[in-house]
Amino acid sequence: MTPTPQPTTTPDSPPRRRGLITVAWLWVGLPLAYGLYELVQKATQLFTG
Repeated sequence: MTPTPQPTTTPDSPPRRRGLITVAWLWVGLPLAYGLYELVQKATQLFTG
C-alpha cells in the first residue's frame, strides 16, 4: 500500500484564513489606532490649554 499524501499546510492555519485574519485585524486596528491618536491629541490640548 502506498501512503496517502499529507497536505502541505496545517489545518490550524491555512494560508487563506491567515490572510483573512490579517485583513480583519487591520480593518479594526487602523481606525482604532487613529481614534486613540486623535484622543491623545485632544486630551493634550484640553489639559495643557
